[in-house]
Amino acid sequence: MASGCVPDFWQWIRSLPEQWRGGSYSLQICNSPSTNQSLNLVISRHSETQPLSLSFFICAEFHDPILLWSSNHSTLRSAHTTDLSAVFLHDIICGVLRYGPYSNSKSLFRLPNVQIPLPEDSGKSFNLAAFTLGILVSIYEAPSNLRHEFIYKISVQLMRDEMRSAAKKLMLSLGSNIEELWMRSVNLGVTNWTMEGLRSGGGSPSPFKVFSYALSASRLWKVQVYCPVVAMVMEHPSHQAKDEKLLFSLNYQQLEGVIQLVYRVTIKENWIDVAVKVDNIRFDLVQLVSETLMAKQGYGSDEKHFPSRVSLQLTPMAQADILSLSVSRSTDNPVHEVGLDAGLDASLGMPASIGIGVSSHETVTRALRPWKFEHSVLGNKASLSWFLHDVDGGGGREVFSSEPRGGLRLFRPRSWFRDRYTNPGRPFTRSGGVIFAGDEYGEGVCWRMCPSAAGKAVEWEVMARVWVTYWPNKKRTLHTETRMLEFRELLQFTVAE
Repeated sequence: MASGCVPDFWQWIRSLPEQWRGGSYSLQICNSPSTNQSLNLVISRHSETQPLSLSFFICAEFHDPILLWSSNHSTLRSAHTTDLSAVFLHDIICGVLRYGPYSNSKSLFRLPNVQIPLPEDSGKSFNLAAFTLGILVSIYEAPSNLRHEFIYKISVQLMRDEMRSAAKKLMLSLGSNIEELWMRSVNLGVTNWTMEGLRSGGGSPSPFKVFSYALSASRLWKVQVYCPVVAMVMEHPSHQAKDEKLLFSLNYQQLEGVIQLVYRVTIKENWIDVAVKVDNIRFDLVQLVSETLMAKQGYGSDEKHFPSRVSLQLTPMAQADILSLSVSRSTDNPVHEVGLDAGLDASLGMPASIGIGVSSHETVTRALRPWKFEHSVLGNKASLSWFLHDVDGGGGREVFSSEPRGGLRLFRPRSWFRDRYTNPGRPFTRSGGVIFAGDEYGEGVCWRMCPSAAGKAVEWEVMARVWVTYWPNKKRTLHTETRMLEFRELLQFTVAE
């Protein structure tokens, strides 16, 4: 196959003869121009008798093939396209998940028993799945002199525009549970490849950065996002940490997020209202390796980033139909509780002595909510923002744009962000994530549209930025940092009640 050709796994499977008597067929995934070696996918039959027994292999080939990956033996009644494609896709799912952080779990191998429909228009999803397995095999198994070129070639294929919609279709077919395992396997591979480049000084770029997709159904907008921490933009580094175990703890994490917005269309005589409000916004930092490995090479699950700011912008793309934009509240200010507790203490001396001691005390208390919510408007763009504040000794400053005041404050046992996942006043969930529920944040935002917009299919852009920050939790270190992720999606719906 010429180096410029794009392998089509779906069409290759379809082209295999149904009257298959034996032997093997191969398809080139990519090649290395510098060595003239190639990465090939091979399907091989093990017997001439029925039912059909076969396996899939990925090999690096030049003069002699080097086996890099193989599937389990599969038994089929026939070599029909539907049977072959279903078996191959099942083997791809198993192959990808086995490279994940939970590959030793016995329950893992029951998960991929999923029947995914594969009509002709799903060929791109099938190809994306095969390329994903190919890049993981290249990261973990390919010889060092071929790895970089193979990963680069496959990354180019995965970054094509058509792969974006294919990825969404594949994720929806897998279901949310396997989707999470799939993305953790992929981003563990991305993290390993990135960290290998950093250690060698070559700075190998991540084959992926952020993966997100959106859907609009049942009056709900949903955006799902996954991003390995190593692919996020560093915003406020204090210095490069020298502690390898701390770097392992911080880098082998993945940000997972869900944005759910509920919309309602109300058609009046002279205008149309499109109201959008928060249903659920969730972000969490998920460990990409097992607890055993994290405890061995890192500092366990206690040292990791935490969400410190979330910014969400909603923009209608058909600006000519918009008359106005309203928000339910401009800001949700933190609670200020100021109390004055005054008292007088008196004591008498012992009977053998004469003395009276008098003292007074005065206590002022103040309570602040750690998360502050704000609405703002720019033209027809609505912005919803959540800011985490250091309310314990930090003067209520925004966390994402600042560092703890004074190095010694990092070591105080009662500092707000120490023991942050077990502290009863923590601003996070027990696992270290955040959840913003709709009933906490007003009635949402509302666009008033022209009556002529009725019946039109319109698009809204959802653009989000998420900041994650590291301050020491249990470890004594002066290292702090903040990283940022940006992603955007288009959501379409019809203006109708």
